[in-house]
Amino acid sequence: MFNAEAIQARLRQQPFRPLRIVTSSGEAIEVTHPDLVLVGARDIIIGTAHRRNPSIYDTVTRIAVMHITALEDIPVPVPPGSNGQ
Repeated sequence: MFNAEAIQARLRQQPFRPLRIVTSSGEAIEVTHPDLVLVGARDIIIGTAHRRNPSIYDTVTRIAVMHITALEDIPVPVPPGSNGQ
């Protein structure tokens, strides 16, 4: 089980790594930008990124913190020709 502080700490890690928030119902929501998440004491509000500007939301989802079961890293593709660093 997670608390608001643990979720907020994960969102503030630098550099930011995209993550998937998994709920007790099995729903999975991807977070691609930390500005799209508002963390409250009992729930979080997650914005779904707008297709033209990933730091602006298009729709929102509200989830009770007590129903968050996992915070999973989303693999970020390495651009071709880079050395992976």
